[in-house]
Amino acid sequence: MNTLAESAVTALRLITSLDPVLLDIVRLSLAVSACACLLACAAGLLLGAWLGVARFPGRGAVLTLLNTMLALPSVVVGLLVYLLLSRSGPLGFLGWMFSFQAMVVAQSILVLPVVMALTRQVVEDADRSHGEQLRSLGAGTFMRGLLLTWDERFALLTILIAAFGRAVSEVGAVMVVGGNIEGYTRVMTTAIALETSKGDLPLAVALGMVLLAVVLLLNTLISLVRRWRERRDAGLSAWLRMPGPAA
Repeated sequence: MNTLAESAVTALRLITSLDPVLLDIVRLSLAVSACACLLACAAGLLLGAWLGVARFPGRGAVLTLLNTMLALPSVVVGLLVYLLLSRSGPLGFLGWMFSFQAMVVAQSILVLPVVMALTRQVVEDADRSHGEQLRSLGAGTFMRGLLLTWDERFALLTILIAAFGRAVSEVGAVMVVGGNIEGYTRVMTTAIALETSKGDLPLAVALGMVLLAVVLLLNTLISLVRRWRERRDAGLSAWLRMPGPAA
């Protein structure tokens, strides 16, 4: 208990004093996750919206594969990226192994199925409600997907926040392809694992506190967006039910 209390006190001191080592790790971790989410969300929103409205032979198999990828172990993704980016791999000429770019690629692959699957579900539900009207107006599959994506943009914003939370809390893949190199590829999750194994509990606890604070902030944002949307929809419904002016 004394060790825990001492570690917590020292960890708080590291956070409040803005320790340079701590800040560098947090800054790199947030940068990697932000870049990965931008790439994954750009592709995942488009592909998920298309899957939500498209109907083609084998769609069920594609959805089954997509849902399977949601449970894809992160170390397997790390191994795949490692094989691709290693010197003997097909993308070895890029020289990205044990670099910022390698970690972004690994996290993007992990986040992409999450964004695709959730976007597909949101757009497909919206298509059941409004798709027939859009089809009657001549909107094709791609255009219908874009229109429904825009219509459900607030629900999709929640997905983007959740995707960032998935990325920033990842450890297995970035450990494999990043190498946990101090000052270059050491992010919060890999640093926590390393510092705990070394017995440097204050830094590990400080990083854990920051990571929990980031996750808490993301969950708070999701809750606020959901409540704002519910109030907006309730206000719009009340306005539509208001009687018009008497003739």
